[in-house]
This record gives sequence, structure tokens and C-alpha cells, in this order.
Amino acid sequence: MLVALALALAPVMQAPPTQSPRVLDAGELRRVCLDLLGRPPLADERARWIGQPAEATLVAITESRGFWAQWLEEQLWYFLLVDQFAPRGDSVLRLPDALEAGEVDVRDAVHRLALAPNFDQRNPGADTFVTVVMEQLCGLSVDKQRRELEFGKKMYDGAQTRFLGGEGRTQSDVVKLAVQSESFARHYLTREHERLAHAKADPRALAQWTKRFQKDPREYPLLVREWLSGESLERRLATRRPISNRVWARSLHVDLLEAEPTREQTEPMRQALDSLADPAPLRSVMARLLLDGGKAKIEPLGSDRAAWARAQWLRVLGREPRADELTAVVDALAQPACRVETVLYALVTSEEAASY
Repeated sequence: MLVALALALAPVMQAPPTQSPRVLDAGELRRVCLDLLGRPPLADERARWIGQPAEATLVAITESRGFWAQWLEEQLWYFLLVDQFAPRGDSVLRLPDALEAGEVDVRDAVHRLALAPNFDQRNPGADTFVTVVMEQLCGLSVDKQRRELEFGKKMYDGAQTRFLGGEGRTQSDVVKLAVQSESFARHYLTREHERLAHAKADPRALAQWTKRFQKDPREYPLLVREWLSGESLERRLATRRPISNRVWARSLHVDLLEAEPTREQTEPMRQALDSLADPAPLRSVMARLLLDGGKAKIEPLGSDRAAWARAQWLRVLGREPRADELTAVVDALAQPACRVETVLYALVTSEEAASY
């Protein structure tokens, strides 16, 4: 009986509360998609991912073709393989499909990029080519590695020699030895972390990532998910950054047409915007032209103007309108002269829409 009484009076040991998985709201999902896909989420993606665990959403995005298409575009811009140097051959243009299917990894893909005719045209001659390989692929300073540069130039010209820790005698060998080096892995992960997490990598963490990548480059999507999880995600979402012209052009199409644009649709816009010191006025003109073109997907206003306004704020800005914003737009929509296109124009050309 005493044992039973003792057990009855003993404090109940409760299991620690389980922490709910982090979910993404509309604004957070928009910013993650802009980083990983180069565009806002489409309507069906918003329906699937808003309110879902962030980890599952990150897996879905990083396993998609869109993720790899954006990855390729970022690499082309990094190596300045754009405009007249943009690749046109299938070996490069098929990379998103090959990466999604697991036929190649990111190291293979960068190798293929650096052997494309466009890369050679962009960086002609032994000195320029090997310099770019050392600096842009491996993050090495040729001013501090003059001897390595000379070895690379000899290999480029067909001499059997040693470069970055390996033997070779061709231009192809120069690239192969570069992408296989630890310097490439470290530099590649450094710049990708800064691009996606918008922060400098911790040296100790970078060393571990480099080891994992060197062992298996297919770890890259897993690393991306780690960079955008937990505290790293919170830090990423704590600050906003300006949106580039090429991402803005795609965002405009998604926000107004609810469809992923083709390169042919956005590239002329990007080129025009990049030619200006201040692209804001031209962005406004482009938004007006797209809205007036008759193809914009605009929800009918209906009788509930407040509900319509909330839907547009979530669609374009990823948040609910403030009370003052909601009152202003509802009052404006009550006026016969105010069109729904006017409200959407104000949203897509706002200062808030120019950052993420």
C-alpha cells in the first residue's frame, strides 16, 4: 500500500513538448521562391506550399526542374555567358533536365559549362582562359599563384605538365583538374551560400561542407536545404534585398499573368532595364503595358472589395494589407473611375515589390 501511495503522490514525468515544424507564410514562400526559382510561386504552388512544413517545401523546390533552370542561369551570369556569349548548344541547355534526372551533378555541369564554345570565346587564349579558371572556378588569385598559372598555360597549349595537383596536357585537362580540386569545392560552396543564404559562410561549417561535396557533389541540394533551414532561414528572412532586373521581369509575368514566362518574353525587358541607371520609370511602363495588353489574370472584383484587396496583396506582396491600406483601396474601388488594373499597377510598381 505504501508503494502504491508513493506512486500516486509522485510527480508525473511529462515528455518535453514537441516543437511544431516551421511553416512558410505567403511572404516567406515568395522570398524563398525568388531565391531558389528566380520567380514568385505560381497559384498552384501557393496552394500547395503555404502553411506546409518548410522542410517539405524546400525538398520539393530543390528537386524540381525550375530549381536547376535557375541554378544554370545564375552560373551563366557568374561566368558572364550572357547576351552574345549565351550558350546555344544542347550540351548546356539540357543541363537542367540532366541535373533533375540525376544524370550529372553540379561539378559535372560546371565542367561542361567551362568546356562550352561560348566559354572559350568569352575567355580566348591561354592566359585569359587559365586565369578565369583559376579565379572564377577555384577562387585562386593568379597574382599569388603565378607559377600555377604558367603551368596551366603550358597545359592549355598541349604540354604535359602538372596543374592544381594533377597531370594533363590539354585545355580540357585544365578544366577537369580545376573542378576536381578542393579549391573549386570550397569556392563554389562559398559563393553559392552567399547567393542563397545572403550571408558569409562560417569557416568551420564551410570546411565540413567542402568535405561532403568532395566526397559526393550530389550533396549540393541537401546543403542548400540546410542553408535555408532553422536559424539560417530566420536570418535570411530578417532582411530584404533589392530585386534584380531579370528576376523582376519574371516576377511581373508571374504576378500578372500567373504563368512562368519564357526567356524570349523576359530577356528583352531585362536588357532594356539593365541599360538604364535608374530602371524604375521603365519598370512602371512595362507593368502598364502588360496590364493593358488584355492577358493579365485578374480576379473579378465582386461585391466584397476587402476580400479582393486581401487576395491581391497576398498574391503580389505576400502579406495582408494594413488597415489603412485596406481602407484606402476599398474606398478607391467604390469610385467609378477606379479600375482593378489601377490597384494591381500600384502593387507591382511599389517600392516594396522592388525588394524581397
